[in-house]
This record gives sequence, structure tokens and C-alpha cells, in this order.
Amino acid sequence: MSTLLLRLAGPMQSWGTDSKFDVRRTQREPSKSGVIGLVAAALGIPRQDRQALAALACLRFGVRVDREGTLLRDYHTAHTEKGSAYVTNRYYLADAVFVAGLESEDGALLERIGQALASPAFPLYLGRRSCPPTGRIFLEISRNPLEEALREDAPPSACRLVLDARAGEPGGLQRDVPLSFDPNRREYGFRRVYSCPLHSAAEHDPMAELEE
Repeated sequence: MSTLLLRLAGPMQSWGTDSKFDVRRTQREPSKSGVIGLVAAALGIPRQDRQALAALACLRFGVRVDREGTLLRDYHTAHTEKGSAYVTNRYYLADAVFVAGLESEDGALLERIGQALASPAFPLYLGRRSCPPTGRIFLEISRNPLEEALREDAPPSACRLVLDARAGEPGGLQRDVPLSFDPNRREYGFRRVYSCPLHSAAEHDPMAELEE
């Protein structure tokens, strides 16, 4: 089992999974649908190609939160074709840094994704088109399974992991598995997700710095 690691960083990110109409929310970490969409864009997969998308959506997904970032709200006035105005509230994460992982037994698929991320077919963005990434996205392909790969070499600032739950494991449901990116009929399924701290209380003692 191997894990492809991606660095997701930029001035602004937005990872909505349930936002519609006038309020566009963001999760506090990247969504699976958003990251799979980024990978599909790098590979040049058409939005209507459900079969190619399914091969990506079945990969086990996880995120390491290296820097939480700051939640920002954009109070935005838009205009309809008829000239009337309406207000939207759009939420973003500013200056956040994440490492995402995609786990698979298919090493050739991960290699192909890594090459595509280095030379993408379509422009890449962090959840929304107004959120371009900074720095290189593809980090490496670890020969470790997902959680172990995300824990390895984690910086001191990293605080938690958010992972796809395995069969039988507890977790909360999220409607975040992309089935179709067809703009005429977007479809999403559910996945079970659990979160865990990256460092135990024994590993991190905030009072130790005061004793130095």
C-alpha cells in the first residue's frame, strides 16, 4: 500500500461540501471532492467521464492540518442578468497549509497522478477558481499506508488528521464523494470520516517553553 502526498497551500482556500445559493461555506480542511477534482483537472479528465472519476473517488483520502489558517468572510454583491442585485456571503481560509494523502495499492496510478500534478492538463485551484495554489503541489509517493505517511515528518505546527474511516470504524458522515462533475448534474455520495489529534498530550507540553 502506498500514499501519494500533496501540499495544499495558498493565500486563500475554500472547501465547501454543502453550500448553495447565497451562502458559500468552507470546511476547515480540504474536502475529498475538492482534492479529487484537482487531481482530475491535472489528469485532463472530462467532467462527464464518470468511469475515470470513479477510479479516483475510491482512493482512501486523508488530510494533515499543518496550519489551520484564518476564516474570512467575503461580503459580495452580485447582479443578475436582469440587473437586480443580491448579496452573497463567501467564506475562505487564509494562509492555511495542508498535506493531503491518497492511498492505493495501484502504484502506477499514483505515479501517473504525481506526473500530472507536476504538469497539469488544466489549471489547478484550491476549492474555487479564485484560489490558486502556491509552490509545488506534488510532494512524493510514500511506501507507507495513509495515516503513517501523513504522520511521518509532520512539522511541530501540525495539529490533527482527518481520515476516511475504514469499514466498521466509527466516524461522521459527509456528502463528499464525487460521482459526477457534470455541470448539468453534479452528484455526490457519502463517506465516513474521523478526526484525531496528531500529537498526544504527552508529546506536547505547552508549559515546557516557560521553563526554559
